[in-house]
Amino acid sequence: MLSGVCFLPLFFVVIKIVVMAEEENGGSTEALPPPPPVPLDFSPAQAEPEPVKKKVLRVPMARRGLGSKGQKIPILTNHFKVNVSNVDGHFFHYSVALFYEDGRPVEGKGIGRKVLDRVHETYDTELAGKDFAYDGEKSLFTIGSLPRNKLEFTVVLDDITSNRNNGTNGNSSPGRHGSPPNETDRKRLRRPYQSKTYKVEISFAAKIPMQAIANALRGQESENSQEALRVLDIILRQHAAKQGCLLVRQSFFHNDPKNFADVGGGVLGCRGFHSSFRTTQSGLSLNIDVSTTMIIQPGPVVDFLIANQNAKDPFSLDWAKAKRVLKNLRVKTAPANQEFKITGLSEKPCREQTFTLKQRSKDEDGEVQTSEVTVYDYFVNHRNIDLRYSADLPCLNVGKPKRPTYFPIELCTLVSLQRYTKALSTFQRASLVEKSRQKPQERMEILSNALKINNYDAEPLLRSCGVSISSNFTQVEGRVLPAPKLKAGNGDDLFTRNGRWNFNNKRFFDPAKVERWAVVNFSARCDVRGLVRDLTRLGETKGISVEAPFEVFEESPQLRRAPPVVRVDKMFEEIQSKLPGAPKFLLCLLPERKNCDIYGPWKRKNLADHGIVTQCLAPGRVNDQYLTNLLLKINAKLGGLNSMLAAEVSPSIPMVSKVPTMILGMDVSHGSPGQSDVPSIAAVVSSRQWPSISRYRASVRTQSPKVEMIDNIFKKVSDTEDDGIMRELLLDFYVSSGKRKPEHIIVFRDGVSESQFNQVLNIELDQLIEACKFLDEKWSPKFVIIVAQKNHHTKFFQSGSPDNVPPGTIIDNKVCHPRNNDFYLCAHAGMIGTTRPTHYHVLLDEVGFSPDELQELVHNLSYVYQRSTTAISIVAPISYAHLAATQVGQWMKFEDASETSSSHGGLTNAGPVTVPQLPRLQENVASSMFFC
Repeated sequence: MLSGVCFLPLFFVVIKIVVMAEEENGGSTEALPPPPPVPLDFSPAQAEPEPVKKKVLRVPMARRGLGSKGQKIPILTNHFKVNVSNVDGHFFHYSVALFYEDGRPVEGKGIGRKVLDRVHETYDTELAGKDFAYDGEKSLFTIGSLPRNKLEFTVVLDDITSNRNNGTNGNSSPGRHGSPPNETDRKRLRRPYQSKTYKVEISFAAKIPMQAIANALRGQESENSQEALRVLDIILRQHAAKQGCLLVRQSFFHNDPKNFADVGGGVLGCRGFHSSFRTTQSGLSLNIDVSTTMIIQPGPVVDFLIANQNAKDPFSLDWAKAKRVLKNLRVKTAPANQEFKITGLSEKPCREQTFTLKQRSKDEDGEVQTSEVTVYDYFVNHRNIDLRYSADLPCLNVGKPKRPTYFPIELCTLVSLQRYTKALSTFQRASLVEKSRQKPQERMEILSNALKINNYDAEPLLRSCGVSISSNFTQVEGRVLPAPKLKAGNGDDLFTRNGRWNFNNKRFFDPAKVERWAVVNFSARCDVRGLVRDLTRLGETKGISVEAPFEVFEESPQLRRAPPVVRVDKMFEEIQSKLPGAPKFLLCLLPERKNCDIYGPWKRKNLADHGIVTQCLAPGRVNDQYLTNLLLKINAKLGGLNSMLAAEVSPSIPMVSKVPTMILGMDVSHGSPGQSDVPSIAAVVSSRQWPSISRYRASVRTQSPKVEMIDNIFKKVSDTEDDGIMRELLLDFYVSSGKRKPEHIIVFRDGVSESQFNQVLNIELDQLIEACKFLDEKWSPKFVIIVAQKNHHTKFFQSGSPDNVPPGTIIDNKVCHPRNNDFYLCAHAGMIGTTRPTHYHVLLDEVGFSPDELQELVHNLSYVYQRSTTAISIVAPISYAHLAATQVGQWMKFEDASETSSSHGGLTNAGPVTVPQLPRLQENVASSMFFC
């Protein structure tokens, strides 16, 4: 018997025949014969649908082998071996939902742990006596299952930060502690804290086998293995939370003044520890490192404000600024020692700010009497609290907008361990670096102590998992690669020692000529004529011909207090009025040493508007060494080359010198913390004049705030036009390399985490390929994609030596990934503190480099940074891209919103944000290393 589905095609054929017959017979069907019988064994042919080509997602490549070049050296690392004996069990994942008594969801952060702790205390039997790991938000994990898949609990917490009857507001008298002057206040002392009731729902979500950890160690990573490691990390976070630590992702900070370092402005650097589990070639390890975060200076609020504003005393404070910086900070009030969150400041000083004081009368009827009193009068006369300096200062408001609650500022102290999340000033950053660094031996001692202090063996959940942690640093085998040979001018060799070299008695490899130039002095105190004379003299020793400048332009004293953009515009008006034509180079003297406000507008005016190469300096201690370093930058910007690899001159770089090869460096710079509406700056630099790998040009674009993936690599605007970054760079390579297209493209990507590797491989790489295909459909270059990470916590130490590991130290075993192709490289000499290696991840290699060839190329690229006479810690293309993105980002601070209106929109959590179009760099500066 035929099924309905099989019969459908034949059915429609019969209907069509009947309809056609009706039309031929004038609509009548009387004379039509019945349709022929359908044979029982008939099987109609079914049309096959067109196959849909499913895109195969790229994944990071597997390791092809280990490198062997270099001198072997024993290395210790801050990974501690972890043994897991219980791999047969399961983690059970439960989702957590918190509600208030009226059913409203709890949205505020920070309360979750207190509520779940109370659940654990109150309902131990209902939880079958199980311990759990809670992430503080919506996930909870147990070893083995809870009694039921859904559990509901109700708990009550005392709200110690309640504003009810605390402080001063329009509905009650302030304070219930201290020295109340009357019987009414004594009665308030006996009132309990305001309590809040919470409902907790715990629902089963997933089951995670512990065996997934063992699978990950064999290189068989899955979503389960990542989740299992996440559970172990959550256990560490919870362990630290129980000790009263401040938690910042996987870093934990104890409230210990010995760990605090004052960096100025009321900000402290707080030293803590990073702890996280990692799967490596040698098994599971716990990575422990020193970590630092910024916190607000605890103690009296006034002391913090004086330090923050660098003021003389409380009476010279800027209270508008104080209001912004204090908002949402937590304080404790005296004498009750209760904790509140600051919501603002009073509009009037303490002696003038009034509130309605309610008191019950002493008569038999006990009616409530109200009176208007000042905050100062209440605390001094009603509470008998002596106020020394608060009378003429604003009060802190810890209440709600419509129900303010005021406290005199001198009765308030800032709670410890409150994060400071704003951008640090240049001075604060320098102070932090100086005070937070440790020599290798000191760092090892701190890490050993951290393992003892944290006492992970006492954590019951880790014991239940069968987790035990070794107290010994893991030993690995490192290799020290020999430094590449460098060439200076006239074919001279540059001799490297400990990753450093100098140009004493050497000329630059390809010296430029400084001509048609002028000096611009923005009110800096300097002997400009002497500076020009010394620069000319030193330039000649390096092979640079420095002509006499056209003019020295001195800023008018009347403009010194004008806005930066105005100062720059006026200076350019003077330049244009006095010079015969546009200069090729301007030497700019800034009045302040670092981050001068003039810098951003000055660079924008020169590079984007006029295409003029410029070099800025702050003339403090100017000597021959300083001027030699300045000439390194000037020579590179004017198209010269300071040094080259001997392997470039030969040329003999494996896989690069024989086949046209383009090297890219890619980075994205974001706004400072808290600036959600500042556009991100994407920069891509590319090598040019193949077979050189020392010359680069840049292309820079704006994109939506906080977006890490570069979205302008390929930007099709019509069937024949691509306005993306890559087209610009490909055409420059083609023109500068003798009309050769790159057959190999090696991409170094900075700033992405492991969770974003697949996006780099499947989004950014697709854009690169599209850009190439758009130029020539038949052109298919081979790609190599390498991610470089500096933001990690692996450190290396020389066994038995107080020194840092030598420059060129490479590690590709034991602490590296069990499957993926990664390695660590310390290319530079760590002169201060402990060396931070760069972690390179080779995501794709279509060219077919051997491990040694690729590692040697990466090492070589740390020696071609033209603004330095040292090996740098990360490859030059990435360093250039980072500089281009961050320095061009300075322009955006001075852009007029009316001038930089819509180009393309982006979305942030705050809603649509217009992304201003960045002015294009003039061709002559884009193709030089302007960002030096």
